[in-house]
Amino acid sequence: MRKVAWFIPYPTEGSGGHRTIFQNLQYLVDNGYECHAYIEDIGNGLSSEQIGDMIKKYFGPIKAKFYKGFVPEEQYDLIFATAWYTAKHVRDVQQNCRKAYFIQDFEAYFNPMGDGYLLAENSYRYGLMPVTIGRWLSNMMVDEYNTPSNYFEFCADLDVYKKLNIKKEKAICFIYQPEKPRRCSLIGIEALGIVKHFMPEVKIYLYGSRQKTNVWFEHENLELINIKQCNELYNKSMVGLCISSSNPSRIPFEMMAAGLPVVDIYKENNLYDMPEGGVLLADQTPESIADALMRLLKDEELRNQMSDFGPNFMRDKNLKRGFEQFLDSVNKMFDENYSGISVVEKMYTKPPVVADIYLEKVSKEIPVPVLTPPNHTLVYRALRKVKRKVKQFLGN
Repeated sequence: MRKVAWFIPYPTEGSGGHRTIFQNLQYLVDNGYECHAYIEDIGNGLSSEQIGDMIKKYFGPIKAKFYKGFVPEEQYDLIFATAWYTAKHVRDVQQNCRKAYFIQDFEAYFNPMGDGYLLAENSYRYGLMPVTIGRWLSNMMVDEYNTPSNYFEFCADLDVYKKLNIKKEKAICFIYQPEKPRRCSLIGIEALGIVKHFMPEVKIYLYGSRQKTNVWFEHENLELINIKQCNELYNKSMVGLCISSSNPSRIPFEMMAAGLPVVDIYKENNLYDMPEGGVLLADQTPESIADALMRLLKDEELRNQMSDFGPNFMRDKNLKRGFEQFLDSVNKMFDENYSGISVVEKMYTKPPVVADIYLEKVSKEIPVPVLTPPNHTLVYRALRKVKRKVKQFLGN
C-alpha cells in the first residue's frame, strides 16, 4: 500500500478549497492509498486528534491520520503541497519519494506584486508534479513554468445540483465573499447597484459569507447556506453572478448543473474551462457586468437556451468523474516516464460583453458610495497604523 502525506493549511468552516482537498484525499484512501494529513500549526494549542475531529465536523468522515506541522513523521511514497507556502516544505523534505502539488488557484494573484507574489510564483518552479483543478492552471504550468502537469475537470454533485420544479423569481444571486479578494466583491456589488438602478424590481440575493454587508441598495443576504439551499437558490433565481479572478470557481459549474445562466468576467483564467453555451463573460468593469446581467434578465429566449445547455454540459461531470481523473493523475506520478498534458485550447472564444457608451455615461451619474477594499491582510492593517502615526505627528 502506497503512503501519501498531504501538507494542508489550517482549515476554516465552509472552505471550498479544503473540501476539495479532503474529498480527493478520501478518494485515494478508497482506492488503496494510505493518506496522512499534516495540518498547519497555528499555535492554538489544539492536539492533532482535536484538529482531526474539527476537520471531520466541517467536511465529513475522513479516513486519514492527522498530524500538526509540516515535518513528516513517517516514510512516504508521495507528498502533496496544497498551498504555495507548503510547497517549499515539500521541496525540502529529505526523503526518497515523489513530490507533488495540488493546485486550485494561481495563488500568486492572492498577493500584491512584491515578495508575496514572487514567493508564491516561485512555488511553481520547485520541480513538484502539479495536478490542477481545471485546464487553465495546467496549461499555465506547462506554458509559463515548463512543468509537466495534469488536471481534473470542474465537476459537481449532480445528486444535489439539478433542476427543481420551483417558480422563478426575477432575481440575481451573487456569491459575495468580501474576505476573499479573488471574488471581487466590490466590483460585483457596484455592478448589482447599476442593475438595481435600471431595474429596481429585480431581487438581489447575496450568499457565501458571514461578514456583514455594506450595501446601499435593497437586497437579502443569506450568508452561509448549505449545498441543498444553494441549489434551491439557483433554481429560483434567473441569473447567477460569480466573479473569479485566480481560476474558475466550482460555483458556475454547480449553477449550470441547476440550469442557472451564469455571468463571470472575461479574463484569461476563465477562457479554458467555461463553455460559451452556459456562461456569459463580461469585461471586468461594473458597467459591463451589469450589462451582461440585464441582457439575460431581459432576454427570455437566451436565458432558456443557457438554462437548457447547462445541465446537458454537466450531465457527465459528476464528482466521481473528477475524482477518477485525479486518481489517474496520481497513479501516473509513479511511472518512470511521467509526462503531463500538452498545451490546451481555449473553450470560450466569443468576445466579452462590453457596456455601450450610454450605459457607461448614465452609470457614472448614479450616486454610489465610495467603496474601499476590506482589510484582507496584515499589510493593510500595518498601513493604517502608519497613517495614524503620521496624523498624530502632523497634529491632525
